Amino acid sequence: MTSFLLSIAALLAGYFVYGRIVERMFGANPERKTPAHTLQDGVDYVPLPWYKIFLIQFLNIAGLGPIFGAIMGAMFGPAAFLWIVFGCIFAGATHDYFSGMLSVRHEGKSIPEIVGHYLGENARMAMRAFSVILLLLVGVVFMMGPAGLLANLGFEGTLAQSSVWLGIILCYYLLATILPVDKIISRFYPVFGAALLIMALGVGGGLIINDMPIPEIGDAVSHPRGLSVWPMLFVTIACGAISGFHATQSPLMSRCLSNEKYGRPVFYGAMIAEGIVALIWAAAAMSFFPEGIEGLNAKLSQGGAGLVVQEVSVGLMGSFGGMLAVLGVIACPITSGDTAFRSVRLIIADAMALDQTSSLNRLKVALPLFTVGFALTFIDFNIIWRYFAFSNQALATIVLWAAAAYMVSINKSHWLASIPATFMSAVCATYILMAPEGFSMGHSIAYPTGIAAAIFGLVSFIRTTKKSRLQTAEV
Repeated sequence: MTSFLLSIAALLAGYFVYGRIVERMFGANPERKTPAHTLQDGVDYVPLPWYKIFLIQFLNIAGLGPIFGAIMGAMFGPAAFLWIVFGCIFAGATHDYFSGMLSVRHEGKSIPEIVGHYLGENARMAMRAFSVILLLLVGVVFMMGPAGLLANLGFEGTLAQSSVWLGIILCYYLLATILPVDKIISRFYPVFGAALLIMALGVGGGLIINDMPIPEIGDAVSHPRGLSVWPMLFVTIACGAISGFHATQSPLMSRCLSNEKYGRPVFYGAMIAEGIVALIWAAAAMSFFPEGIEGLNAKLSQGGAGLVVQEVSVGLMGSFGGMLAVLGVIACPITSGDTAFRSVRLIIADAMALDQTSSLNRLKVALPLFTVGFALTFIDFNIIWRYFAFSNQALATIVLWAAAAYMVSINKSHWLASIPATFMSAVCATYILMAPEGFSMGHSIAYPTGIAAAIFGLVSFIRTTKKSRLQTAEV
């Protein structure tokens, strides 16, 4: 229990201490006009209160990520606490702050345009394709999962068919994608965001009140499936520590931010809140079942992370907890899936310089997307989806390198971005070298090669930026 409580305290301290350092280094300026005011269009650029933006951002980036990912990561034992805390403070929250605030500084542009501005045209084109594919996968999977769950809730007749629910969710997604942000998202998402927080706090309170036997950092725990901590833990727990998906969501709220001073609570703060949720669920998964990690593994084998969520929620919070569990498992992926499609619309519109104040223009982008999305629901994602975790972390790595390039461009130290970028480069390189869906190399080759690749990336970045500075000085 001590390690768990100290981890929560560390995340909160990270927001107040390191979050201020990141904000100051970035150069947030409360006097600077934001795109929400300068480009206000009543559709995507709409000034909203900061607390609403925080809850929407939290829900958009969280969904089931910090719950399911943390539950799977809990099988690595208390090492998960360390990754969530340090990853969240120094990598994830920093990544989210830069992705949001750089979008604010660049007229609310989507993340591929920002990456292209700092890393070049080739990076821009690659990120456009990368982001669209990633978001389409997220949107489609977050249609299919909830549709299947809704069909199994005991309905009779047509409502017992997942295809019917898939059609209903698809129609809702289309509305959430094309309607102005203040029509659906800003009205209902703060409520769902608050519900997700309340659910997590209820589980956390249950852990403390019942004095659950949460393992301490330093306790020896072996992964029941034999997976190594490096680099598997750092890919398994993504949304609770660092996730590239967040960078695709931050521009949605950067277009609604009324003042740069709210960047820290909205972008950095939402990631810290997600880290707390991940800590709570990791601790619950480690301690709720009598057999500990082995019991968790058995439960995951029976019904996946959804079953773990249901049993933990009911066990710690009673029938009310069970209701919240259903709300979370069904509603949260839906609210992440629709914003995934909305993000794709904005990425494509930015790339084509297509005005989105016109309803017709929004439909021109959205209808082909949903046609493709619907077609993808007929494909088996068991193989394709294996690549999502790696792709997600690779996208976050690229965004961190872009943040480091931004710091160089304003003549400030790049280390607060380049250090986590280097670390994540090592994670991604090692993972793809040794994972079954990668090159299936042994540890003795994958470890040193992955780390060497990351160091090479850092050295190349330093040499490139040094050369760029010298050329600028000569001019």
